[in-house]
Amino acid sequence: MRRRFTLAAAALCLLVLVALLVWQGSFSFWFSPPSPRETVLLWSVSTLIFLLTVTLTFMLFRAGVKAYIERQQNKEGSRIRSKLLLGALALSIAPTLFSALFNYAVLNRTLDKWFTQPARGIETSLQDLDRSYRKEAQDRVQAEAEWIALLPQTRDAAQSGRIDAEFFRALAVGRGIRQIVLAPNPGVPMLLYQQFDRPGQFEKPDASLLRASAAVANGPQRFGSVTVTAAMAGQPSANEDTLERLMDEQKQLGSRKKFYHDTYFLLICLLTLFVLFFAAWCAQMLSRQISVPISALLGAAQEVRRGNLSYRVRVNAMDELATLVRAFNEMTNELEGNGRELEARRRFTEAILESIPTGVISVSADERIERVNRALSGIFPHDIASSAKQLGHLFSGEDLAEVRYLLKRARRAGTAACQLEIQRPSSVLHLAVTVASLEEQRGFVLVLEDTSELLHAQKAAAWQEVARRIAHEIKNPLTPISLSADRIARQLRRLPLPPEARAILEECAGTIQQEVQTVKSLVNEFSEFSRFPTAQPVAADLNEIVEGALAALTGRLDGIALSVALDRKMPLVYADREQLKRVIVNLVDNAAEAMRESPVRRLLVETTQLSPDVVELSVTDTGCGISAIDKERLFLPYFSTKERGTGLGLAIVSRIVTEHHGRVRVEDNHPAGARFIVELNAMQAEASSASDSAAAGSIPAFRG
Repeated sequence: MRRRFTLAAAALCLLVLVALLVWQGSFSFWFSPPSPRETVLLWSVSTLIFLLTVTLTFMLFRAGVKAYIERQQNKEGSRIRSKLLLGALALSIAPTLFSALFNYAVLNRTLDKWFTQPARGIETSLQDLDRSYRKEAQDRVQAEAEWIALLPQTRDAAQSGRIDAEFFRALAVGRGIRQIVLAPNPGVPMLLYQQFDRPGQFEKPDASLLRASAAVANGPQRFGSVTVTAAMAGQPSANEDTLERLMDEQKQLGSRKKFYHDTYFLLICLLTLFVLFFAAWCAQMLSRQISVPISALLGAAQEVRRGNLSYRVRVNAMDELATLVRAFNEMTNELEGNGRELEARRRFTEAILESIPTGVISVSADERIERVNRALSGIFPHDIASSAKQLGHLFSGEDLAEVRYLLKRARRAGTAACQLEIQRPSSVLHLAVTVASLEEQRGFVLVLEDTSELLHAQKAAAWQEVARRIAHEIKNPLTPISLSADRIARQLRRLPLPPEARAILEECAGTIQQEVQTVKSLVNEFSEFSRFPTAQPVAADLNEIVEGALAALTGRLDGIALSVALDRKMPLVYADREQLKRVIVNLVDNAAEAMRESPVRRLLVETTQLSPDVVELSVTDTGCGISAIDKERLFLPYFSTKERGTGLGLAIVSRIVTEHHGRVRVEDNHPAGARFIVELNAMQAEASSASDSAAAGSIPAFRG
């Protein structure tokens, strides 16, 4: 398409130029050149001017349209390129046009002086000189004619008709006279003398000959007239021809004034267009050499701003712009290297943050959450931890006020720490909060550690030590008390006492024996809890353990609707069978006690596989449920919601599950009751298949 447009434009220009040539050569106009040579010359110059004009107009139009479109599109470097182009064109066009106008004015004034004033002055001077010379010569010839008319020979010839030819010939030759004619009155004119230089001169007198006539008289008597013809002195006819020829040439030159004017005007236009064309080309080249590197640098800056540090400026530049391009590329190389190093450090830091078990929160100075790690989802609900934007989304009320107080302390001292208890719908969360202030007050880093299990373990260890000491201190006086009660009972049977006194003493002795046995059983439980046996794990089927535990509870679940849902495809677990059976018995017994006053008594025991590595045992009841405050202390020793409970059943459950590297928790059951969940690690498939032939003391691989 572009090639066709170029060919069509060239053909149109050629057609216009040929039509102009035919027009100038074939038609007669007042402005047409007088000769074919001048026509070809003017056509050639006009052709160059036309081509330069079209080319220059196309260049300027294309550059202007391109600059306008680029500025409308807000392209990088378009404004400075258009300004450079306009500035260069203005600096070039203004002096060029001024010079062209000045040359045109000088041309007009010069041609006027050349063809108008000198020609007129010369013509006037020559005419004055010719008139004065002819007048002088005419006066001389007139004087000669009057002198000849006064001669006696002339009067005699006029009166008698006799001519003295020798006299008149000698007179004419001596005086430079070409012809003497005597016209008697009356009579026929007589030729006194005639000098013939060429034939027919008398019939056709030369313009350089002068004639004068004088009357031949004697006093008042008139005899006729004499006419004298003489040539002008100094070959006046030749000088007059030369002057006339020069005058004709001057007139012809004056008639060609318009041709010279048009020719020089076209040359001025041609030179002006050449200068403008070169200036426009130089302006475009200069603007391109400056704007192209600047546009490339602007585009590269945009790419770097978007994060593309591998972008490089690949453009040809000169001088300081080339230095600037090299400096920019070196800068981006350094930025890319620094970016890779920072990215590696960031990934390393993120890997550390994501791998640590404590929750980390990056907070800005205005309490905006900028980043959290994965462990925070284990402390707070996942949806809240991932969508939180402010500290107020994670903490509320007094907890938020305490955190803000920590931020102020950390800003002053650098770091601050405290313990928080956050009330959850199902439990109380114990957090150790540490706040570190960043430099230049850019924000804070909060480290949150869930110490609930640690506190639980500390309390359990403390209660275990208390149980050991209580068992030791109470067990010692129980034996003498029991022996003393036995002796009192034996003595009562021997002594003669009134019936009423005997009955009272026997009742008191029996009460002492009964309470001693109660205390002894409690001491035995304390002792058992303090010196709990170490687990002996083996590969076991959790479903079989559940079935065995429920069989041991036969007869103790009267009035309770028991449902069992066991996953038969569940993998083996690595556990102590007897201890896990005790866990199930304690959980089921605890659920049965919770449903003692419940109108609906339903119990569900269920096993399922949560993932390839984790299996779950759940015991769900429809009892009175557990409050949020009690959930916090439920697995601690000596805490019980029953009136006569020891508070060691669920503590033993928690200890056994912990020794099996598992987890136990309690949830609310809907619409009523509670759900106890025990999570244990499942054995790998290879270990499960090898467990049938493994020794009892061997320890297969499992995920702990």
